[in-house]
Parts: sequence; structure tokens; C-alpha cells
Amino acid sequence: MESFMGDLSACETMIMKVIWDAKEDIALQDLIRELADRYKKNYARTTVVTFVHKIVDKGFATTYRKGKAAYIHPEKSLAAYRDELLQQQLEFWFDGKPSAFLSAWCEKNKLSREEADRIREIIEKE
Repeated sequence: MESFMGDLSACETMIMKVIWDAKEDIALQDLIRELADRYKKNYARTTVVTFVHKIVDKGFATTYRKGKAAYIHPEKSLAAYRDELLQQQLEFWFDGKPSAFLSAWCEKNKLSREEADRIREIIEKE
């Protein structure tokens, strides 16, 4: 069975989320600061560098230097990653049936009228 989370650990996923949210290449120092500010993760620089190297090895990002600063550039888009995760979960938990997923989700969550209308709109478009 293929591993879940697109082969990213929980920490690597959190780091990639910061990288994707940056909207442009992010300096390593900014990444470290964002991890502390947003997630209260006060990782040492060497720890973050280790995780970034793992992310690079997995093809999710590349790094480069500009002057003395190191930058991280996402190679895989958030949309592509999210689509991959959703497909893996759909296949594993719901036998590849979107209706089974949607039914399970709707049973556990209260939909607003706007959300229900939006889902109806999407379904009718198909």
C-alpha cells in the first residue's frame, strides 16, 4: 500500500504548509520564525535544515542561496498535494466512492445552507 500524506511526515507537512502559504520563495530564517509564530514550534536552525533537506529529497522543494540567505522554493503545488491526499484517503477509506465520503462527512458535520447550495451546484455542473 502506498504511504499516506504523500510521503511527508507531520512535521514536513507543517513546514510545507508554511512554504506554500508564503506565496513566494521563503528565506530559511523566515520559515523558522513562521514555525514559531504560527505553530509554536521553536525548532533549532539545524532541525529545520534537516527537515528541509528531507523535503528536497522527496521532490517537494528546492533550495538556493541568494547572498548569505538560503531560500526554499516549492516544486509541488499545494493543489496537487491536496488532490493526491484526497484521492489516497478516498481510495483507502471509502473504496474510491466519492458518494460514500460525502455521506460520511455530511453525517458528522452540519452544513450551512450556502455550503449545501455550493455542493448542489458542483454536482449539477457535472
